[in-house]
Amino acid sequence: MPRFSVIIPCFRVQGFLRECVDSVLEQSYRDIEVIAVDDCSPDGCGAILDEYGARDERVRVLHLTENVGLGRARNAGLPHATGDYVLFLDSDDTLTPGALRAMADRLDETGDPDVLVFDYARTYWWGGTRRNVLAHVLAEAGEGTFTAAERPEILDLLMVVWNKAYRRDFVEREGFAFPPGYYEDTPWTFPVLLSAGRIATLDRICLYYRQRRQGNILSTTSRKHFDIHAQYERVFAFVDSRPALAGWRPYLHAKMGEHCLDILAKPDRLPPSAKGEFFRRTAEMFRAYRPEGAEVPAELRVLEGAYAAYVVRRQAGRAARELGRRAQRARGAAVARAGRARSALTLCRPLDENLAVYSAFSHRGVLGDPAAIYHKARELAPHIRGVWVLADQEQAAGLPADVEHVILGSAAYRRVTERATFFVNNVNWPGTLVKRPGSVHVHTHQGTPLKYMGADLLDKPGARHGLDVPQMLRRADRWDYSLVANRYSELVWERAYPCHFSSLRTGSPRNDVLVDAAPGHGAAVRARLGIPGDHTVVLYAPTRRDHRRGGYVERIDLARFAADLGEGHTLVVRLHPSLATGPARGLGLSELHRRGVLVDATDEPHVEDVLLASDVLVTDYSALMFDYANLDRPIVVHADDWGAYAAARGAYFDVTAEPPGHVSRSYRELAWLFASGTWRDEEAARLRSAFRDRFCEFDDGRAAERVVRLLLLGERERVPLPAPRRSPAVRTRSEELIQR
Repeated sequence: MPRFSVIIPCFRVQGFLRECVDSVLEQSYRDIEVIAVDDCSPDGCGAILDEYGARDERVRVLHLTENVGLGRARNAGLPHATGDYVLFLDSDDTLTPGALRAMADRLDETGDPDVLVFDYARTYWWGGTRRNVLAHVLAEAGEGTFTAAERPEILDLLMVVWNKAYRRDFVEREGFAFPPGYYEDTPWTFPVLLSAGRIATLDRICLYYRQRRQGNILSTTSRKHFDIHAQYERVFAFVDSRPALAGWRPYLHAKMGEHCLDILAKPDRLPPSAKGEFFRRTAEMFRAYRPEGAEVPAELRVLEGAYAAYVVRRQAGRAARELGRRAQRARGAAVARAGRARSALTLCRPLDENLAVYSAFSHRGVLGDPAAIYHKARELAPHIRGVWVLADQEQAAGLPADVEHVILGSAAYRRVTERATFFVNNVNWPGTLVKRPGSVHVHTHQGTPLKYMGADLLDKPGARHGLDVPQMLRRADRWDYSLVANRYSELVWERAYPCHFSSLRTGSPRNDVLVDAAPGHGAAVRARLGIPGDHTVVLYAPTRRDHRRGGYVERIDLARFAADLGEGHTLVVRLHPSLATGPARGLGLSELHRRGVLVDATDEPHVEDVLLASDVLVTDYSALMFDYANLDRPIVVHADDWGAYAAARGAYFDVTAEPPGHVSRSYRELAWLFASGTWRDEEAARLRSAFRDRFCEFDDGRAAERVVRLLLLGERERVPLPAPRRSPAVRTRSEELIQR
């Protein structure tokens, strides 16, 4: 028998059906059967399903003679299921790549529980993707199995049937079935979870829940929403038939009230003439099923009164919210006026020549080039007070006590930014920050650029989506100095940001640690990440794709790559920072990290530590390759979509023609490079040497010292000149400044 039976009921979804079925049949895990139920669909669903049935023996098609609705169509498929586990997949949704393999591995790991609950992400018709906001419930459930009584928060998840895998003999033994009508998932999910002796979770996005432009059937205005009452009556009947579940009645009573009030509050669910009737029916049920002695939550006490009182309360709530918004706008205007007046007075006061303000990566912490300059300033110029700007208190939580900081937009932020002489950042400061005469703005950038930046994006409409390039350039007009690690970057930045700044050939301060790292630095990082000291560490660091909404494209099967690397290797993955909080990690990375298949280093605050801990870098087009070249360790460029990337984003040179190491254009080539040992051969060393000469030109370990001595201390005579790795070109303005 197969491991999984996937039941797909179909009705009027011909435009989405092939994508749904393909997402199942194209899974790498093949031990499955598909039971597709044509619910007497009037469109082409039946014919499409017959095509699949004719060419794939794993597909069985059932044609119902009349339309019975979603729940009973699922019931029709159940008797034909022979798999160990049953999944229900709605025919406009899709499984994510690798989902069934991840489920199978988790089921084996937990000893075949009754139910496996997995994660999902909503995909919107306009292209957006948003992960389930309660995903943390799955992550916090632990490694083993549990019951609903042990972890009742599992019942807070969306009350749907399709985010779970059910052990078939458990379903058959308990006699679970779907009732007719709307909200048919409710009297299935509650009984299943309350009855399960062993529940496991999988913290991985296994399903894309399609949000159609016209909404789903529950978004339509209809009296069928009254079905919710009958569905909860079925839930209470089930609990009444199981005396051991009696303790759940208070929870279910409150849940019913919340669910019904939520339906009533939606403007597009019930006909206006039916709302009073719906309220009264809900109130009757609420009274009838209230457990003796149970306290009614404050937000549900409205069900103990009349419908008119509910309407008055809703209207009062809306009025109060509107008054609150007006008051907030008035307060904001008053604060702005006061701020302008105070700023006008402050701007008359002299700058504090011993005050420097730092920020990095949109105020995310003490990181990158600004951090390297800050630490060197504390060493060489301790009289200069350094203050960090952070986005919120969460960013400040882990800072040492002696690191002074202010929160963006606060009064303290305004005080320091109005008086500071020095501003150091690797992104632009907010547009509201006024550059005062005499202040010095140092822009460090975020490494050497491969992809188009700044004004060059004007010819790339897809890449500049959401970016206001003219505004970006107006903010860049505040720069006094632009730091560069090589002459190539100097030319790029002066073209991409046509502003009045001076380029300084200092090198990248954040790379000082790569050049001067202590011998044991990498080993200490490995130990902290749990990597055996004798392993070869392969770092995979992909960049984002601007031509794909969300930015993430899974170019490599990470589990397969980790396995193909073999014994004695550890795969470390670090996603682009812009992908760290999106759904990308939920598509398998977090689960593979939990299982020890690889190490997810995306949250490591200092990327330099991750680079030092590795023996080889595999990347596509990430700027990390330029920093990594300082280590003189092998680099492999995986460029399977270089043409699409370069066309969409734009690139300053062809990295596949001038690479820092070997280039793979398919997974097969990538796997061969490592299996054969070619990744570290003489040709790889030759390519890396030429790349280092060009792009690590001024990185000699003293970049931060140059910045501090030249710009903060004005010690031009003590500034060490960078020693280019190749013959010098014409002297630039930055070298003239250093020598003056």
